[in-house]
Amino acid sequence: MLNVVDTYVKSIYYRSMDRIPHINPTFDSKLAKAVFELEKLRYSEVSGSTPPWLFFDLKEIMHFLESIASARIEGNRTTLVSAADDVVNSGNGSDDESLLELRNIREGIDFIEKSVTAEAKIDLNMIRELHKITVQNLTEDGSKTPGKFRTEDVKIQKSTHKPPSHSVVKSLMSDLSDYINDDLGNQYDIIKIAIAHHRFTAIHPFDNGNGRTARLITYAMLVRSGFIDNSIRLLNPSSIFCMDRNEYYKKLEKADIGTKKELESWSLYVADGILDEVTRVSKLLNKKYTVENILLPVIKDARNNKHISDVEFEILTIAMDKNLIQAADVRHLFGTTASARVQTSRILATMKEKGLIMSHPKSPNKYVIRFANNHLLGGVLKEMAANGLLPATPDAI
Repeated sequence: MLNVVDTYVKSIYYRSMDRIPHINPTFDSKLAKAVFELEKLRYSEVSGSTPPWLFFDLKEIMHFLESIASARIEGNRTTLVSAADDVVNSGNGSDDESLLELRNIREGIDFIEKSVTAEAKIDLNMIRELHKITVQNLTEDGSKTPGKFRTEDVKIQKSTHKPPSHSVVKSLMSDLSDYINDDLGNQYDIIKIAIAHHRFTAIHPFDNGNGRTARLITYAMLVRSGFIDNSIRLLNPSSIFCMDRNEYYKKLEKADIGTKKELESWSLYVADGILDEVTRVSKLLNKKYTVENILLPVIKDARNNKHISDVEFEILTIAMDKNLIQAADVRHLFGTTASARVQTSRILATMKEKGLIMSHPKSPNKYVIRFANNHLLGGVLKEMAANGLLPATPDAI
């Protein structure tokens, strides 16, 4: 609970929301050290041991984890396994609103990765579009006016913060968009991301879906600044907020006071969270670590539980080792008879149909293993959790 002085300072801050504060940490502060560390990581070479198939599937998993993390902050209790089943089935046959919410966030991430480049502007049109995607087809947790700023004053449940009048929302959001797109120097990117996230939640520009939209904007800013890349870098930014959702809301509320101290504290919270996530993801980008600690245990378990056959297990093991396989690489598993060629083609076709492997985009007769979009996904998530690579709490599995 804020004391009287804090409340007074906070009220002054929000009467002057036309001015977005600039945070310039001292050289020896914890925030400056975190920013320096992230700058080194942003421009460092990503592990060369990551084969394309591994990166592709990890990218799918990061999108999946980002959607469920962001939704769970808002109280969505869908488990990882249930959500994984929804991914496997491509959302077919389920109108569960909790799962629809996850699909919307995944669609928002896809939209960002197709639209946002280093030169792209994160303007009001993009922000409105992200909101529209976030709340589409939702009734319980949707919006009366998707993609449009609110036209009424609102209150935030379980928060002492009072968002500004609806009459100034568009002006405040225009200022925020200008701030996001201003070139303050690369050294301020993380601080800008943190301040923009807080500022957006404080303005609360939409009637609902503000938290989910705020986290998508954070994702877009990380993409634009090079912390997430379509070809070499991965990140699940909402993990920095969902490790402890109560702490997230507490930090946001303290930042509402608007003093340099509290905004630096909020920025440090965001920077440290990103650092922790980069550390987790860097392990996954090491092929040896991921195969030995995640993938091999998963396919062994799948074989033991009769989810895959012994032959499928052998083929997947070869595929992980060689990265790219063709029929000749696995034909020896079927003996030396004249029918071995036919058997090989048949089992590879079956595995492709089951989603265990996929054809290489440029070489249709060559294959790579898949684990993100098939029935191995649930096992992969459980192994990631067991290895401390997920931000989710045990009840989320």
